Amino acid sequence: MLDNLQPAPKITAPSGWQPAVEFDGTEGEATTPGFEDKPDFDQFLEDAGFDSSTIEIIGDPRTSRWQRYDGSWLTSYRFRFRKIGVKQDLPLLYSQALKKIKKATPINSDKAFVVLWSDLQVGKTASRGGTQELIERCLTAIERITAEAKRTKPEVIVLCDVGDIIENFGNAADLAQLQSNDLSLMAQVDLATTLTWELLKRLSAIAPVTYASIGSNHCQFRVNKQRVGMVTDDWGVHIGRTLARLSKETNLGARFLEPQPHDESLVVDVFGDQFHRLGLVHGHQAGRPEGVVKWWSSQSFGQQPVHSATILASGHFHHLRVQEVASNERGASRYWIQAATMDNGSDWYRLNSGEDSQPGVVCFTLHRGIEFGGTVVKL
Repeated sequence: MLDNLQPAPKITAPSGWQPAVEFDGTEGEATTPGFEDKPDFDQFLEDAGFDSSTIEIIGDPRTSRWQRYDGSWLTSYRFRFRKIGVKQDLPLLYSQALKKIKKATPINSDKAFVVLWSDLQVGKTASRGGTQELIERCLTAIERITAEAKRTKPEVIVLCDVGDIIENFGNAADLAQLQSNDLSLMAQVDLATTLTWELLKRLSAIAPVTYASIGSNHCQFRVNKQRVGMVTDDWGVHIGRTLARLSKETNLGARFLEPQPHDESLVVDVFGDQFHRLGLVHGHQAGRPEGVVKWWSSQSFGQQPVHSATILASGHFHHLRVQEVASNERGASRYWIQAATMDNGSDWYRLNSGEDSQPGVVCFTLHRGIEFGGTVVKL
């Protein structure tokens, strides 16, 4: 007697309206499941793992409605959101390219000025702030570096990108980076390039510049947290190549160096006479600060890129350190210089170790034919 009963048809959400949340670090799009009443979008984002106090909804949501088996109607909402306070009008790199281009008049002072531009980690937010605070810190540092270079009156300047110039996504703490970064990957690269281009232009008006960049852990090309490609498939190296193109187009005249395709370090012959040989490596290869010198000595034994360096500069460990080590072929000391950081803070390290260091840029002067004595300045 129940032969006339039929199962109710399964009603599903329209194609393309399955619940999802996508976020690139700056902006995102969310699609809710079906609701009978309009949901609380802030609570929806909270349930998805976001801090709603740092998020704002952009524009009006779109909707899709369908009828459920019991006759009730459900509505799914699709809306866009973004980080509150993120500066959306970052300076466009090419709009800055042709402004205030000046070339230095060469002088013979027998001095070289070296700048260790290290660990900006553009896009990262932490206890020292976010993008706006980083921009202010970098512009202040650029003024101080420029003043120190003018005071030194060098005949050559070496500007070193010591690594981690952007924060990136997909590193060891990739899920945390989705929440804590305030710039997308594209905006990180644009801002890092723009800031470095400004410094490069300022220094090129004082003396000819050699720009050197190396690979680093935050700048690596990664998929699912795993590094892929060659070690020079790196955002820091990519930024160096972009600066090289800008330099050529604007006739700035800077010289650009990067490692060999399968290397993570390089050496700069500062005066071109094999006397001061500046090695550059990010430092993540060593695991901990105390391991850098051991890593360097092993590189020397294996005739690796920095085996001949008389000075080794590294970043990664976010504090200034100068250590006298071993001897060069002339019997004088070699030095390891650990660069300071420019980032917005490494709170995970501070909370676990209790240690912290103040941001800054390490610079030092080399004299032609005179051994380096370990003196540096932190600006």
